[in-house]
Order: sequence, then C-alpha cells, then structure tokens
Amino acid sequence: MKKIALIIIISLFNLPLSGQTQQDTLLVGYTTAPPFIVQEGELLEGINIWLWQRTAADLNLNYKLVPMGFRDMLDALKTGEIDVSINPLTVTSERSKAFEFTNSYYAAHSTIAISEATTLEKLIGFLKQFFNQDFLKGLFVLLFIIFWFGMLGWYFERKENPEHFRNSGSGIWDGMWWSAVTLTTVGYGDKAPKTKMGKITALVLMFGGLLFISGLTASIASSLTVNQLSSSPDGFMAFKERKVGTIENSGAMEYLNKHFFKDISGYSGVVPGLQDLKNGNVTAFMYDEPILKYRIQEDAELSNLQILPVKFDVQFYAFGIAKQHAELEKVISQQILSITETQEWEVVLNEFGLTDI
Repeated sequence: MKKIALIIIISLFNLPLSGQTQQDTLLVGYTTAPPFIVQEGELLEGINIWLWQRTAADLNLNYKLVPMGFRDMLDALKTGEIDVSINPLTVTSERSKAFEFTNSYYAAHSTIAISEATTLEKLIGFLKQFFNQDFLKGLFVLLFIIFWFGMLGWYFERKENPEHFRNSGSGIWDGMWWSAVTLTTVGYGDKAPKTKMGKITALVLMFGGLLFISGLTASIASSLTVNQLSSSPDGFMAFKERKVGTIENSGAMEYLNKHFFKDISGYSGVVPGLQDLKNGNVTAFMYDEPILKYRIQEDAELSNLQILPVKFDVQFYAFGIAKQHAELEKVISQQILSITETQEWEVVLNEFGLTDI
C-alpha cells in the first residue's frame, strides 16, 4: 500500500508539470524576409511560415507569432523574451553563443545588387577608360613619328619630286599626309617617294610603323582591360573602398567587417537598403541572394537594380531557439530534418523559385 500511495503522490506532482509543458504557448518572433516570410496585410506566407506551421502541427506545439524588428528579435531571443525565431537566421559562431540553432534547412550565398547604369553612363565610363594616360602617351608618340618622318620625306623629295611633295610650306602638309597613310598601312598611292633617301625613309617608316602600331594597339587593349577589371563592379573586392549597404547585425555585415570593408551602412530591412541603392546613396547592397532576387523581381520600383553574378559567404539558415529551450531545439531539429527530406519540401521551394545549393 505504501508503494501504491507513493506512486500516486509522484504522479500527482508530475501531472501539473507535464500539463504545463504541453499547454505553454511559445512566443515565436519574426520579421518579413521574402520569400521566406512574406506578409500581405494580415496574411502570412512563405517558406519559413510553411515549415514552422508544419513542424508545430507535427509536434503539437502551441505558439503565438510576434512581429518584431530584426535587431529587436535577436535581442529578445538572447534574453529569452521570445522562445523561437523563425526567420532565416544565418548560423554563426557568435550567435550560437547567445542562443541555440536548429538543424539547417536551407543554404544560399550572399550576393551583390547594384544600380544598372544608363546608356549615357556606360558611354561616359568607356570614354574615361579609353582616354587614359597610357593612351595619351601612345597618341603623342604616334603624332611625333608622323611629324618627324613627314618632315624627312618632304626634305628628301621636295626638289626632285615636287608634284608629290611641293617645294614650299604647303609641302610640309604633303609630307605629313604621306607619313600618316604610310604609317597606318593605308597607302593610297597618291604620294610616293622617288629619291633613294626618300625610299629608305619610307621603308623605315613602314616596318617601324608596323611594329609600333601593333605594340600601341596591344598596349591600349591591355590598358582598357586592366582599367575595366580594376573598376568593374563584377568582383567582390572591387567594392572594398566603396560605400556599401547591408542588413545590420546580419551574417553579411559580419562577413564584410571581417574582410575590412571601410564604409558599411547598416539597414533595418532590405527595402530601405535597396531604395538607397536606387537613389545612389550606396554603390552596392550586399545580402542573401534569394532575398535580394525576390525583392527586385517583385517590386516594380526596383526594376533598375540588378544582381551581379558574384557569390560569396555561403549562408546556412536555421531557426533560433532560446537557450532555456535546449531540449525543445533537439525535438524541432529532428522534425525539420524529417520534413526537409520529403518531396513536399522540394515542391515548396520550387513554388518560391528556390533551389537548395
């Protein structure tokens, strides 16, 4: 009888605890991050909304969704004011010290959005690259060669070949014209040397000019290529000295700081950052590729923005769980793993135009 009474007493003590665990309402923080969390009025949808609702239903979890700013959500998760964050949080070592992460359910890269240049801006940029210091030096040398050999040709031909090289001040122009067409291998034939020294001068000009023009062309092409690469926005490090934007307290901002970007503007959301990019307040906006692509595709006002074919800093997304719910994290992680292995998960990703890497 004593054993039975003891079992009953223990059961009575355990019942409230068990019942409380099942009846507790989890506070679940979120902020919009299309296509993962999309909010239109009172309607919430998106990949993370579907995944959380499916997970909560399978585990019979009671919860209340709490809309928050991104920074406030992270702070609340660290202090335990909320129990779960269902945003696509990038798993980082610093964050893992403050709260728990579930198993990752999606992986993506960060990328770069820029404002597409107009036709006039592209033309001005090309002209700036073309008329550089190396080009001007080459042009000066070319003009000097034309002038020097033109004077020599006129000097040797002016007396014995006056029909082609007039024996007057006007003959200097004849020499310049002959030198230019000979150097550029055009060779109209309207003017030709007849004297021995004139022909020797022509030979030196033709062969020397051939080598010089080839070298000058290669030099200009190389210079244009180098300048284009150094000023091109197609590379990640090309923006290191420029003013760029990203989401504050995000994995992208942490990555940029680690790579010594000097001028970073932090934004509370993607839309304000892209608007500043459109208005020219920043030269680039760097953040998670699927979120940037979705925003630009869905918002007609951002149609002049483009995503560069640049990928860096792979991001592993997971839900955040407050430290006091470590056991809950294990249960949710296991359920997320089960769901993401199904064909249904692939269908959901495809509906929002995403594929996992």
